[in-house]
Amino acid sequence: MTVNGNYNYFYTEDHEWIVVNEDGTGFAGVSAYAADKLGEVVYVELPEVGVEIAKGKEVSVVESVKAASDVFAPVSGEILEVNSDLEDSPEIVNESPEESGWIYKLKLSNTSELEGMMNADRYLKFCEGL
Repeated sequence: MTVNGNYNYFYTEDHEWIVVNEDGTGFAGVSAYAADKLGEVVYVELPEVGVEIAKGKEVSVVESVKAASDVFAPVSGEILEVNSDLEDSPEIVNESPEESGWIYKLKLSNTSELEGMMNADRYLKFCEGL
């Protein structure tokens, strides 16, 4: 499954993204900026399906040849699915971080948590300032 570009992406200052569908589900992962800074990704620890996650809490770990980096939940919800392709091909995170490199799909428990997150334009400006 690939996320397609017809949806609005939301970003955190920790470089996670989420794209939300009309049914209140969303796909989440690490941004292209984060993937670039990490370097070659060699392992992705996937969360467990069915687990409830809370906004801002660790949900996954992405390991690269440079470092390991925690991935935080951009919003709260229940993990519905994980991207099992990343188990055998973690480099997908580098190749397509904001599409095929999604880490998990979730059912949002509180869509108001999207308020205050950055859209793509604001996130780009944020990254330029780093």
